[in-house]
Amino acid sequence: MKGYVHSVESCGTVDGPGIRYIVFMQGCLLRCQYCHNADTWNIGAGKEMTVDEIVEEAKAYKAFMDASGGGITISGGEPLLQAEFVTEVFKRCKEEGIHTTLDTSGGCFDSSNEEFMKHFDELMAVTDLLLVDIKQIDSKKHRKLTGKPNEHILEFVKYLSDRQKPIWIRHVLVPERTDAEEDLRALRAFIDTLSNVEKVEVLPYHKLGVYKWKTLGLKYPLEDIESPTEESVIFANEILGSAT
Repeated sequence: MKGYVHSVESCGTVDGPGIRYIVFMQGCLLRCQYCHNADTWNIGAGKEMTVDEIVEEAKAYKAFMDASGGGITISGGEPLLQAEFVTEVFKRCKEEGIHTTLDTSGGCFDSSNEEFMKHFDELMAVTDLLLVDIKQIDSKKHRKLTGKPNEHILEFVKYLSDRQKPIWIRHVLVPERTDAEEDLRALRAFIDTLSNVEKVEVLPYHKLGVYKWKTLGLKYPLEDIESPTEESVIFANEILGSAT
């Protein structure tokens, strides 16, 4: 089995606990205005890699993973678009004693699709932790920000809570897009309905991916938006806080 991979990072430290071998899958349905990996959007592009190739490369870093409480993280793009492939990678990793983390927005979650749910539940059986990016709690604002509504994403998060799958919730703080107090408090209220949240992370917006938009010939929609102030990040953290 082969998957379409955008890139890999051998010693990541911000996408899950410990030192991580990170695989960025190709393809995404969302079109986030602040996306720093717009070159992952196209489905079916990227480098073809086999399950064996990824697992063997990850195993080379296992000593560092074990010493730091790390493992493998599969991100994107949106990894759920290649759920069957990711499942096979995680199955092999579990056989090797490697901790598995899935970094996802849940943007392609579809509880009405029996085939998708079959593959999704198989993946969950070999996933230790999920990093879930809730981009905007308000559906209308979410559509403006990403091109899609968020009802299915919130359903996805509730599905994980019902099944007690451990998650870290991440929220990118974008001035004038995701930093309104009413939205932050609504997000906190939603988080309070969940029983599986181990951590909440506020990630300050940055412009490090703007050059990719320009390289792709795309107009960057947040050209005039700067990174949030330290005060606004502190304020967001005070509202969202830690789930532990």
